[in-house]
Amino acid sequence: MKHRMLLRFAERTQFMIETRDDETDTVTGLLESLPFESAVNRWGEEIYFDAPFSSPLEADARAEMDVGEVAFWPTGNALAIFFGPTPASTGPRPRAYSECNLVGRVLENASELTGIAPGTSVRIERA
Repeated sequence: MKHRMLLRFAERTQFMIETRDDETDTVTGLLESLPFESAVNRWGEEIYFDAPFSSPLEADARAEMDVGEVAFWPTGNALAIFFGPTPASTGPRPRAYSECNLVGRVLENASELTGIAPGTSVRIERA
């Protein structure tokens, strides 16, 4: 079952996230930790921020991502949203620093995340 979450940034920009269909440990951990606030970091065309839960690497974890995908990075307990190439990319597709657990995707145009500056506060809550 898919769930929706609202990602709100300090400058009043917001995005809707829809989780993947299956109830993975990562999706469950994320939903149980809502709502929470954090601060944005940037790595190329990826934003990421600390999340108040942990989850082990899942069987379908991967580093190659698609634009708009939302993933959990177990190594750093962070949520990442990809909107273009990162320093690890070898082409136009986003590539995470290391394998991540897929959480879902942003429903809006992910390229609009380009304007989100490092240090911006973010709140994630159920929609």
